[in-house]
Amino acid sequence: MIYSIDLRKRVIAFIETGGKKVEASRRFNVCRPTIDEWLLLKKETGGLEAPPLPPRSWRKLDPEALLSYVEAHPDGMLEDYAEHFQTSPSGIWRALKRLKFTRKKRQLSTKNGTKTNGQHFWSR
Repeated sequence: MIYSIDLRKRVIAFIETGGKKVEASRRFNVCRPTIDEWLLLKKETGGLEAPPLPPRSWRKLDPEALLSYVEAHPDGMLEDYAEHFQTSPSGIWRALKRLKFTRKKRQLSTKNGTKTNGQHFWSR
């Protein structure tokens, strides 16, 4: 939960004037660890505003680089791609899914309808 700056200032002022943290927690309905964080924040930065969050990116991998690498190594496995890009196989899988890449396990069918086990490859 994000508390207003006004409430933060009132809680800190209460403690600085001699109030106990437990009493401030009860009076202002704020948990003790939060009060400890505010005190530490004020000590480190001199203010009570939380530092801005870094911009979030849903894509850690460069899509063009991933596409070109997968097209250059179509028989590679997720673990191979993950090792190359220094990420997890599940991260590679999600990125490929976003890019509409699918894994084709069998590429040819036989006359009787069953499929032969062909080479694994990625395709769009």
